Order: sequence, then structure tokens, then C-alpha cells
Amino acid sequence: MSDDRFGLKGRTVLVTGAGGGLGRCHALLFAKHGANVVVNDLGGASDGTGGGSAMADKVVDEIKAAGGNAVADYGSVSDAAQAEAMVKTAIDAFGSIDVVINNAGILRDISFAKCTDAEWDAVYAVHVKGAYNVTKAAWGPMRDANYGRIIMTASASGIYGNFGQANYSMAKMGLVGFGQTLAIEGEKRNIKTNIIAPIAISRMTESLMPENVHELIRPDLVSPLVVYLCSESCDANGEVYEVGAGGAWRLETVRSQGWAIKPADGRELSVEEVADNWAAINNMEGADVLRAIGDSTMATLKHCLG
Repeated sequence: MSDDRFGLKGRTVLVTGAGGGLGRCHALLFAKHGANVVVNDLGGASDGTGGGSAMADKVVDEIKAAGGNAVADYGSVSDAAQAEAMVKTAIDAFGSIDVVINNAGILRDISFAKCTDAEWDAVYAVHVKGAYNVTKAAWGPMRDANYGRIIMTASASGIYGNFGQANYSMAKMGLVGFGQTLAIEGEKRNIKTNIIAPIAISRMTESLMPENVHELIRPDLVSPLVVYLCSESCDANGEVYEVGAGGAWRLETVRSQGWAIKPADGRELSVEEVADNWAAINNMEGADVLRAIGDSTMATLKHCLG
């Protein structure tokens, strides 16, 4: 089953929410490339309710039947102690924790006007706090080993917004900032973090997508990018990729040339001046690509320092 072209043989990968959909495909492909896989899945419904061991066990059986190495974990990412136990399972079973794929998620779709605190908090607890709990548990061992690869699973809903998904969009965009910060903090310890925004059919999305495109956005069309991002061959760090339907696209943050006054000249900025220059502020012709917070700061101050 093993193919070690990408340096994954013997690495230990923890995939959360791996009992079906994207997570299952990630787990199977990592195992195909020689990784040891911890298949985590709470076994509940797409809204996060319920639980059971059957989903994780089935994926473990698939991996073993193909000659790979895997163990199951049934913990909830939203519980810090259970997240720590997932990492301990990886280390106890295989001796290390090298890769974390934060994939577990739930949906509680509802318009913002009708969204309750419970529906907001439930989505935050799994997506944001869950990614925090699992990554926090793995961060120390990765730092000690001077090696780690982490994937945050964002969404187009977070990047662009989507009606009825204020809670989900908030959580998914939060993972972009979280992942980009970890990329900065982990770089000197050879811990690389990247973010994906997958477009794929799953239990959570099948009712949202027309049936005629289901085959075009199979989850297995996302996993090759995920595996490559976690390979020793890939030096990407802090990047955001949209991925699906057989393709992958890197996203960038761009900023217009805008308009500004020079505060050092003693001028006061007025609302009227903002209104009068609104077209220039919004004109994206010649927009700059910003790669870091320092780039943004310097771009902001450039007109003041010239």
C-alpha cells in the first residue's frame, strides 16, 4: 500500500472527523502513502448530536484491509481532555504525532435573526475550539520533534459569506487567521500550517448542492492537495487554497492603491473627503498583494513617509 515519494512513510497523521466524507478520504490517502493514521470520529450526526464507534472503526478496517496502519479514536474535539487523548493515542500507538488535519465540523444553518446562542456556540465549539484543542495538544510534541504539519479546514462560506451560515462563516474565517498565525510562530521549529477551503460533497453539504454536480465535487478530489501540503516535498506555509472539482487555487489578500492624506501636513481628514474620493478608495486597478501584517503596515504608512 505504501508509496514514500513524499516522505510520509512512518509519519503519524491524526485526522479529525475522519469517519466519512473528506476526513475518510484524507485518512485513506495518507495511509496509501505510508503514514500511520489515527482515525478520529465522534460518530454523530452532521449537526453534532449523537455518537458511536462504527464510523471510525469502518475506516480503520478499510485502511488495514489495504495493508496500512491505523487506530480509531472516538473523542470529541470540543473537549480539551479528549483532544489530548487523541494525541496520546497517536504517540502511544505509533511513537509520534507529525501531522494534524483539523477536519471535524458540524452545521447548524439558520439565518442570523433566528440563530440562538446555542446554535452559535455549538458551531464555534467544534470548528474553532476543536481545532484549538487538538492543535494545542499536538503543538508541544511537534516543537520537541522540530517537525509538524497542520491543516485548518476553512470554507468558501467563511471567505465570501453565505446566507444562513453566520455561525459557520465566523468559525471558518477564524481558522484562516488562526492558521496563518501558527504558520508564523511554528516556522522556526519546522512546523508548517496551511489552510484549505474545500468544495466537496459530504453529509453536511449534500442537501445544499444540486445532484447533477455531486460526482464533480467528490471529496477524494480534495485529499491529494491535503496530502501534498503535509509532505516533506512541500514548503508552503501560511497559505490559503480553494480546492475541489479536480483543481486547486491559491488565494491572496490584495489591497487597492486607495487614497490618503498626509497627517504630517497638519490636515484633518473629513467625511466629505472620504465621500469625494470613494471611487479611488474602491478602485482595484493595480492592487497590491499583501503577504504579511508588516506589508500592510508599511503600505499604510508609505504615503506618510515619502
